Amino acid sequence: MRTELAEQLGIRHAVFGFTPFPAVAAAISRAGGLGVLGAVRYGDPEELERDLQWLDEHTEGAPYGVDVVMPAKKVENVSIEDVEAMIPAQHREYVRGLLAKHGVPELPEGEGGGWRITGWMENVARSHVDVALEHPIRLLASALGSPPPDVIERAHAAGVQVAALAGSARHALRHVEAGIDIVVAQGHEAGGHTGEIGTMVLVPEIAAAVAPRPVLAAGGIGSGEQAAAGLALGAQGVWLGSVWLTTEEAGLRSPVLREKLLNAGSGDTVRSRALTGKPARQLRTEWTDAWDDPSGPGTLPMPLQGLLVADAIDRIQHYETPQLIGTPIGQIIGSMREVRPAAAVVEDIVTGFERAVDRLDAMRGEAK
Repeated sequence: MRTELAEQLGIRHAVFGFTPFPAVAAAISRAGGLGVLGAVRYGDPEELERDLQWLDEHTEGAPYGVDVVMPAKKVENVSIEDVEAMIPAQHREYVRGLLAKHGVPELPEGEGGGWRITGWMENVARSHVDVALEHPIRLLASALGSPPPDVIERAHAAGVQVAALAGSARHALRHVEAGIDIVVAQGHEAGGHTGEIGTMVLVPEIAAAVAPRPVLAAGGIGSGEQAAAGLALGAQGVWLGSVWLTTEEAGLRSPVLREKLLNAGSGDTVRSRALTGKPARQLRTEWTDAWDDPSGPGTLPMPLQGLLVADAIDRIQHYETPQLIGTPIGQIIGSMREVRPAAAVVEDIVTGFERAVDRLDAMRGEAK
Protein backbone atom coordinates (compact mmCIF):
# COMPACT_ATOMS: atom_id res chain seq x y z
CA MET A 1 0.00 0.00 0.00
CA ARG A 2 2.49 2.57 -1.21
CA THR A 3 1.14 6.00 -2.06
CA GLU A 4 2.75 9.40 -2.56
CA LEU A 5 1.70 10.43 0.93
CA ALA A 6 3.15 7.25 2.44
CA GLU A 7 6.44 8.02 0.70
CA GLN A 8 6.44 11.57 2.10
CA LEU A 9 5.93 10.32 5.65
CA GLY A 10 8.41 7.47 5.34
CA ILE A 11 5.98 4.60 5.94
CA ARG A 12 5.69 1.33 4.01
CA HIS A 13 1.91 1.10 4.13
CA ALA A 14 -0.65 3.91 3.90
CA VAL A 15 -2.35 2.67 7.07
CA PHE A 16 -2.88 5.37 9.70
CA GLY A 17 -3.92 3.99 13.09
CA PHE A 18 -5.50 6.29 15.67
CA THR A 19 -5.40 4.88 19.20
CA PRO A 20 -5.34 6.05 22.83
CA PHE A 21 -2.85 3.27 23.66
CA PRO A 22 0.90 3.93 23.22
CA ALA A 23 1.65 0.21 22.80
CA VAL A 24 -0.82 -0.01 19.91
CA ALA A 25 0.59 3.11 18.23
CA ALA A 26 4.12 1.71 18.48
CA ALA A 27 3.05 -1.66 17.08
CA ILE A 28 1.31 -0.03 14.10
CA SER A 29 4.40 2.03 13.30
CA ARG A 30 6.73 -0.95 13.64
CA ALA A 31 4.46 -2.88 11.25
CA GLY A 32 4.93 -0.21 8.58
CA GLY A 33 1.92 2.02 9.16
CA LEU A 34 1.72 5.29 11.07
CA GLY A 35 0.58 4.97 14.68
CA VAL A 36 -1.18 8.11 15.90
CA LEU A 37 -1.51 8.52 19.66
CA GLY A 38 -4.68 10.26 20.85
CA ALA A 39 -3.73 12.90 23.43
CA VAL A 40 -7.18 14.03 24.58
CA ARG A 41 -7.21 11.72 27.60
CA TYR A 42 -4.04 13.25 29.05
CA GLY A 43 -4.95 15.85 31.66
CA ASP A 44 -1.34 16.14 32.78
CA PRO A 45 1.22 17.03 30.08
CA GLU A 46 3.86 15.16 32.07
CA GLU A 47 1.95 11.92 31.44
CA LEU A 48 1.94 12.62 27.71
CA GLU A 49 5.65 13.39 27.87
CA ARG A 50 6.27 10.04 29.57
CA ASP A 51 4.32 8.11 26.94
CA LEU A 52 5.93 9.93 24.01
CA GLN A 53 9.35 9.13 25.45
CA TRP A 54 8.22 5.50 25.58
CA LEU A 55 7.12 5.71 21.94
CA ASP A 56 10.48 7.18 20.94
CA GLU A 57 12.11 4.12 22.48
CA HIS A 58 9.70 1.47 21.15
CA THR A 59 8.94 2.45 17.55
CA GLU A 60 12.40 1.33 16.36
CA GLY A 61 12.83 4.67 14.61
CA ALA A 62 9.58 4.34 12.64
CA PRO A 63 7.45 7.47 12.23
CA TYR A 64 4.45 8.17 14.45
CA GLY A 65 1.99 10.99 15.09
CA VAL A 66 -0.11 12.64 17.79
CA ASP A 67 -3.80 13.59 17.70
CA VAL A 68 -5.10 16.56 19.72
CA VAL A 69 -8.51 18.13 20.25
CA MET A 70 -8.64 21.90 20.49
CA PRO A 71 -10.89 24.80 19.46
CA ALA A 72 -9.86 26.85 16.45
CA LYS A 73 -10.66 30.10 18.29
CA LYS A 74 -8.54 31.11 21.26
CA VAL A 75 -10.32 31.36 24.61
CA GLU A 76 -8.45 33.13 27.39
CA ASN A 77 -8.47 32.55 31.15
CA VAL A 78 -11.14 29.85 31.41
CA SER A 79 -10.42 27.16 33.99
CA ILE A 80 -11.94 23.70 34.38
CA GLU A 81 -13.57 24.94 37.58
CA ASP A 82 -15.19 27.82 35.67
CA VAL A 83 -16.61 25.37 33.14
CA GLU A 84 -17.83 22.89 35.74
CA ALA A 85 -19.71 25.68 37.50
CA MET A 86 -21.90 25.95 34.37
CA ILE A 87 -23.30 22.42 34.79
CA PRO A 88 -26.98 22.60 35.89
CA ALA A 89 -27.96 20.88 39.14
CA GLN A 90 -30.71 18.89 37.37
CA HIS A 91 -28.14 17.22 35.15
CA ARG A 92 -26.03 16.20 38.13
CA GLU A 93 -29.14 14.77 39.76
CA TYR A 94 -29.98 12.84 36.58
CA VAL A 95 -26.55 11.19 36.65
CA ARG A 96 -26.95 10.24 40.30
CA GLY A 97 -30.34 8.74 39.52
CA LEU A 98 -29.01 6.62 36.64
CA LEU A 99 -26.21 5.21 38.76
CA ALA A 100 -28.57 4.46 41.62
CA LYS A 101 -31.03 2.76 39.27
CA HIS A 102 -28.35 0.33 38.13
CA GLY A 103 -26.78 -0.13 41.56
CA VAL A 104 -23.40 1.34 40.72
CA PRO A 105 -21.49 1.94 44.00
CA GLU A 106 -19.19 4.83 44.80
CA LEU A 107 -15.54 4.28 43.95
CA PRO A 108 -13.16 3.16 46.68
CA GLU A 109 -11.39 6.09 48.30
CA GLY A 110 -8.41 7.28 46.28
CA GLU A 111 -9.54 5.75 42.99
CA GLY A 112 -11.04 7.43 39.95
CA GLY A 113 -10.16 10.21 37.57
CA GLY A 114 -9.31 7.90 34.71
CA TRP A 115 -12.06 9.14 32.41
CA ARG A 116 -11.85 12.81 33.41
CA ILE A 117 -11.01 14.06 29.92
CA THR A 118 -9.88 17.69 29.91
CA GLY A 119 -7.85 17.56 26.70
CA TRP A 120 -10.48 19.51 24.77
CA MET A 121 -9.87 22.52 27.03
CA GLU A 122 -7.68 24.87 25.00
CA ASN A 123 -4.99 25.40 27.62
CA VAL A 124 -4.63 21.63 28.08
CA ALA A 125 -4.63 20.96 24.33
CA ARG A 126 -1.95 23.59 23.82
CA SER A 127 0.20 21.87 26.42
CA HIS A 128 -0.23 18.66 24.40
CA VAL A 129 1.05 20.46 21.30
CA ASP A 130 4.01 21.85 23.25
CA VAL A 131 4.98 18.36 24.40
CA ALA A 132 4.37 16.68 21.03
CA LEU A 133 6.54 19.10 19.08
CA GLU A 134 9.47 18.30 21.35
CA HIS A 135 9.43 14.76 19.94
CA PRO A 136 10.20 13.48 16.40
CA ILE A 137 6.55 13.21 15.37
CA ARG A 138 5.73 13.28 11.66
CA LEU A 139 2.04 14.15 11.93
CA LEU A 140 -0.09 16.37 14.17
CA ALA A 141 -3.77 15.55 13.74
CA SER A 142 -6.79 17.48 15.00
CA ALA A 143 -9.91 15.49 15.74
CA LEU A 144 -12.61 18.19 15.72
CA GLY A 145 -11.44 20.86 13.32
CA SER A 146 -8.48 22.91 12.16
CA PRO A 147 -6.13 23.92 14.97
CA PRO A 148 -5.54 27.65 15.53
CA PRO A 149 -3.28 29.27 12.90
CA ASP A 150 -0.34 29.65 15.27
CA VAL A 151 -0.39 25.92 16.04
CA ILE A 152 -0.36 25.06 12.33
CA GLU A 153 2.54 27.48 11.81
CA ARG A 154 4.51 25.92 14.68
CA ALA A 155 3.98 22.42 13.31
CA HIS A 156 5.09 23.42 9.82
CA ALA A 157 8.15 25.18 11.23
CA ALA A 158 9.07 21.89 12.91
CA GLY A 159 8.64 19.98 9.64
CA VAL A 160 5.45 18.28 10.87
CA GLN A 161 2.45 17.80 8.61
CA VAL A 162 -0.99 18.68 9.99
CA ALA A 163 -4.15 16.64 9.42
CA ALA A 164 -7.75 17.35 10.36
CA LEU A 165 -10.92 15.29 10.25
CA ALA A 166 -13.84 16.40 8.08
CA GLY A 167 -17.40 15.14 7.71
CA SER A 168 -18.33 17.17 4.62
CA ALA A 169 -16.67 18.75 1.60
CA ARG A 170 -17.47 22.20 2.96
CA HIS A 171 -15.75 21.30 6.21
CA ALA A 172 -12.75 19.99 4.27
CA LEU A 173 -12.43 23.21 2.28
CA ARG A 174 -12.26 25.18 5.51
CA HIS A 175 -9.34 22.98 6.53
CA VAL A 176 -7.54 23.75 3.28
CA GLU A 177 -8.08 27.49 3.78
CA ALA A 178 -6.60 27.12 7.27
CA GLY A 179 -3.45 25.51 5.86
CA ILE A 180 -4.06 21.86 6.70
CA ASP A 181 -1.85 19.41 4.78
CA ILE A 182 -4.00 16.25 4.96
CA VAL A 183 -7.78 15.89 5.19
CA VAL A 184 -9.25 12.82 6.90
CA ALA A 185 -12.63 12.17 5.27
CA GLN A 186 -14.48 10.51 8.13
CA GLY A 187 -17.76 8.91 7.18
CA HIS A 188 -20.92 8.32 9.19
CA GLU A 189 -19.87 4.73 9.98
CA ALA A 190 -16.84 5.79 12.02
CA GLY A 191 -16.46 5.54 15.77
CA GLY A 192 -16.26 8.64 17.91
CA HIS A 193 -17.26 12.09 16.66
CA THR A 194 -18.66 11.73 13.17
CA GLY A 195 -21.08 13.37 10.78
CA GLU A 196 -24.08 12.42 8.65
CA ILE A 197 -22.49 11.40 5.33
CA GLY A 198 -21.39 7.82 4.59
CA THR A 199 -17.80 7.03 3.65
CA MET A 200 -18.60 5.82 0.11
CA VAL A 201 -20.15 9.21 -0.71
CA LEU A 202 -17.89 11.40 1.40
CA VAL A 203 -14.41 10.31 0.28
CA PRO A 204 -14.75 11.13 -3.46
CA GLU A 205 -16.56 14.39 -2.67
CA ILE A 206 -13.74 15.57 -0.43
CA ALA A 207 -10.99 14.23 -2.70
CA ALA A 208 -12.41 16.23 -5.59
CA ALA A 209 -12.99 19.34 -3.49
CA VAL A 210 -9.50 19.59 -1.97
CA ALA A 211 -7.32 18.20 -4.78
CA PRO A 212 -4.35 18.04 -4.89
CA ARG A 213 -4.35 17.86 -1.06
CA PRO A 214 -4.05 14.23 0.05
CA VAL A 215 -7.11 12.63 1.65
CA LEU A 216 -7.38 9.70 4.05
CA ALA A 217 -10.51 7.55 4.01
CA ALA A 218 -12.06 6.81 7.41
CA GLY A 219 -15.21 5.15 8.67
CA GLY A 220 -16.22 1.52 8.22
CA ILE A 221 -12.73 0.46 7.16
CA GLY A 222 -11.19 -2.57 8.81
CA SER A 223 -10.09 -4.85 5.96
CA GLY A 224 -7.80 -4.65 2.98
CA GLU A 225 -10.75 -4.81 0.61
CA GLN A 226 -12.31 -1.81 2.31
CA ALA A 227 -8.96 -0.02 2.19
CA ALA A 228 -8.76 -0.71 -1.56
CA ALA A 229 -12.21 0.81 -1.96
CA GLY A 230 -11.08 3.94 -0.11
CA LEU A 231 -8.05 4.36 -2.34
CA ALA A 232 -10.16 3.68 -5.43
CA LEU A 233 -12.38 6.58 -4.36
CA GLY A 234 -9.43 8.98 -4.38
CA ALA A 235 -7.81 8.61 -0.95
CA GLN A 236 -4.06 8.24 -0.45
CA GLY A 237 -4.42 6.16 2.68
CA VAL A 238 -6.84 4.91 5.30
CA TRP A 239 -7.42 6.13 8.85
CA LEU A 240 -8.56 3.43 11.27
CA GLY A 241 -9.48 3.64 14.94
CA SER A 242 -12.02 1.07 16.06
CA VAL A 243 -10.17 -2.04 14.86
CA TRP A 244 -7.33 -1.51 17.34
CA LEU A 245 -9.56 -1.77 20.42
CA THR A 246 -9.50 -5.56 20.37
CA THR A 247 -5.78 -5.91 19.71
CA GLU A 248 -3.49 -7.54 22.25
CA GLU A 249 -1.57 -4.31 22.79
CA ALA A 250 -4.73 -2.39 23.72
CA GLY A 251 -5.00 -4.64 26.76
CA LEU A 252 -8.61 -3.86 27.62
CA ARG A 253 -8.82 -4.34 31.37
CA SER A 254 -12.54 -5.06 31.38
CA PRO A 255 -13.48 -8.64 30.42
CA VAL A 256 -17.12 -7.49 30.26
CA LEU A 257 -16.38 -4.75 27.73
CA ARG A 258 -14.07 -7.00 25.70
CA GLU A 259 -16.77 -9.65 25.38
CA LYS A 260 -19.36 -7.03 24.44
CA LEU A 261 -17.10 -5.78 21.65
CA LEU A 262 -16.30 -9.25 20.31
CA ASN A 263 -19.97 -10.26 20.25
CA ALA A 264 -21.54 -7.03 18.97
CA GLY A 265 -22.90 -6.60 15.47
CA SER A 266 -22.52 -3.64 13.15
CA GLY A 267 -26.01 -2.49 14.15
CA ASP A 268 -25.15 -2.30 17.85
CA THR A 269 -23.74 1.22 17.76
CA VAL A 270 -25.47 4.58 17.98
CA ARG A 271 -24.52 8.22 17.40
CA SER A 272 -25.15 9.86 20.74
CA ARG A 273 -24.10 12.98 22.63
CA ALA A 274 -24.03 10.99 25.88
CA LEU A 275 -20.26 11.02 26.38
CA THR A 276 -19.03 14.38 25.14
CA GLY A 277 -21.94 16.58 24.10
CA LYS A 278 -21.18 16.15 20.40
CA PRO A 279 -22.59 13.29 18.28
CA ALA A 280 -20.20 10.38 18.70
CA ARG A 281 -20.72 6.82 17.49
CA GLN A 282 -20.40 4.37 20.37
CA LEU A 283 -21.64 1.06 21.62
CA ARG A 284 -25.34 1.33 22.36
CA THR A 285 -26.10 0.78 26.05
CA GLU A 286 -28.74 1.70 28.59
CA TRP A 287 -26.51 4.70 29.34
CA THR A 288 -26.83 6.06 25.78
CA ASP A 289 -30.54 5.21 25.73
CA ALA A 290 -31.08 7.22 28.92
CA TRP A 291 -29.39 10.33 27.54
CA ASP A 292 -31.25 10.06 24.24
CA ASP A 293 -34.60 9.66 26.02
CA PRO A 294 -36.80 12.74 25.38
CA SER A 295 -38.06 12.56 28.96
CA GLY A 296 -34.55 13.24 30.30
CA PRO A 297 -32.86 16.64 30.68
CA GLY A 298 -30.90 16.25 27.44
CA THR A 299 -27.15 16.43 26.99
CA LEU A 300 -25.01 19.50 27.54
CA PRO A 301 -22.63 21.00 24.95
CA MET A 302 -18.95 20.10 24.88
CA PRO A 303 -17.05 20.22 27.20
CA LEU A 304 -19.80 20.35 29.85
CA GLN A 305 -21.20 16.88 29.11
CA GLY A 306 -17.82 15.21 29.33
CA LEU A 307 -17.06 16.82 32.67
CA LEU A 308 -20.56 16.02 33.94
CA VAL A 309 -20.32 12.28 33.26
CA ALA A 310 -16.60 11.73 33.97
CA ASP A 311 -16.96 10.37 37.49
CA ALA A 312 -19.96 8.25 36.47
CA ILE A 313 -18.01 6.66 33.61
CA ASP A 314 -15.18 5.89 36.02
CA ARG A 315 -17.61 4.09 38.33
CA ILE A 316 -19.28 2.20 35.47
CA GLN A 317 -15.90 1.03 34.17
CA HIS A 318 -14.53 0.18 37.61
CA TYR A 319 -17.49 -2.06 38.47
CA GLU A 320 -17.96 -3.24 34.86
CA THR A 321 -21.70 -2.57 34.99
CA PRO A 322 -22.91 -4.70 32.04
CA GLN A 323 -25.94 -2.61 31.08
CA LEU A 324 -24.00 0.67 31.10
CA ILE A 325 -20.42 -0.04 30.09
CA GLY A 326 -19.52 0.95 26.54
CA THR A 327 -16.94 2.80 24.45
CA PRO A 328 -16.70 4.88 21.27
CA ILE A 329 -16.69 2.38 18.41
CA GLY A 330 -17.59 2.32 14.72
CA GLN A 331 -19.85 0.04 12.70
CA ILE A 332 -16.83 -2.08 11.79
CA ILE A 333 -17.36 -3.67 15.21
CA GLY A 334 -19.37 -6.40 13.45
CA SER A 335 -16.10 -7.71 11.95
CA MET A 336 -14.06 -7.63 15.17
CA ARG A 337 -14.31 -11.22 16.33
CA GLU A 338 -10.98 -12.03 18.02
CA VAL A 339 -8.13 -10.52 20.01
CA ARG A 340 -4.93 -10.45 17.95
CA PRO A 341 -1.69 -8.45 17.64
CA ALA A 342 -1.86 -5.02 16.00
CA ALA A 343 0.81 -6.13 13.52
CA ALA A 344 -1.50 -8.93 12.39
CA VAL A 345 -4.24 -6.39 11.72
CA VAL A 346 -1.85 -4.34 9.56
CA GLU A 347 -0.67 -7.47 7.73
CA ASP A 348 -4.24 -8.58 7.03
CA ILE A 349 -5.11 -5.15 5.66
CA VAL A 350 -2.10 -5.17 3.35
CA THR A 351 -2.72 -8.71 2.06
CA GLY A 352 -6.43 -8.02 1.67
CA PHE A 353 -5.61 -4.87 -0.29
CA GLU A 354 -3.30 -6.82 -2.59
CA ARG A 355 -5.97 -9.48 -3.04
CA ALA A 356 -8.56 -6.88 -3.99
CA VAL A 357 -6.24 -5.15 -6.46
CA ASP A 358 -5.29 -8.48 -8.06
CA ARG A 359 -8.97 -9.37 -8.44
CA LEU A 360 -9.71 -6.04 -10.12
CA ASP A 361 -6.67 -6.38 -12.37
CA ALA A 362 -7.90 -9.81 -13.44
CA MET A 363 -11.34 -8.37 -14.25
CA ARG A 364 -9.73 -5.66 -16.34
CA GLY A 365 -7.69 -8.26 -18.18
CA GLU A 366 -10.80 -10.32 -18.92
CA ALA A 367 -12.59 -7.25 -20.25
CA LYS A 368 -9.80 -6.69 -22.78
